[in-house]
Amino acid sequence: MDTSVTSRIARLDWARIRAGLDERGYATTEPLLTPSECAGIVALYDQRERFRSRIVMERFRFGVGEYKYFAAPMPRLVEEMRIALYPRIAPVANEWTKAMGGGKLFPPTLNDFLEVCHRAGQTKPTPLILRYEAGGYNCMHQDIYGEVVFPIQLTCVLSRNIKDYRGGEFVLMEQRPRAQSRCEAVTLEQGEAIIFTTRYRPVRGTRGYYRVNVRHGVSRLHSGRRFSLGIIFHDAK
Repeated sequence: MDTSVTSRIARLDWARIRAGLDERGYATTEPLLTPSECAGIVALYDQRERFRSRIVMERFRFGVGEYKYFAAPMPRLVEEMRIALYPRIAPVANEWTKAMGGGKLFPPTLNDFLEVCHRAGQTKPTPLILRYEAGGYNCMHQDIYGEVVFPIQLTCVLSRNIKDYRGGEFVLMEQRPRAQSRCEAVTLEQGEAIIFTTRYRPVRGTRGYYRVNVRHGVSRLHSGRRFSLGIIFHDAK
């Protein structure tokens, strides 16, 4: 595996990822992080000074588990992933915006996009670590933190499927107009990621594109403990 996560991201099959995003609203990747990198991120979880906020899901009926948002400055590896991923995904986000009749397009670099967020009062970093114990789950939701929303995000699983936990599939639910909802459950191995729709995506119909609503969550863990890294590109208020 390449020593640089930026190099690993560059070597991904972006044509396949783009096709998956357009056809299904998500795409999975080969491992982006090594086992040691996954363990290093998990080890940060108990370092209170690295995080700006801790959310216990039960308190808000979000599910069963907890997650923590990184404080600035974020860990170098997490920041590197966010910077390297954004320009690969922004062209897809812009095509989606055009197809859904949106207005302003997304700038080519993460720094330029974060300036847009900051002008809208969204200045808090949103990458986070999520932790689930046996019986834990995450209700279907969307990660919206203000007026500015980037339409695609990423989750990378840090724990080992079967060895560290069982269950805990990543779940997507797509709601199309005048149709029943469609769900997909995705199992990821350690270090692998899923790139998926944040809120809306375009689907081509007989009269052009229409907008579908997408939510995501995590199914119940049967045993063990599961950590994952979430990378969201828009900042929060």
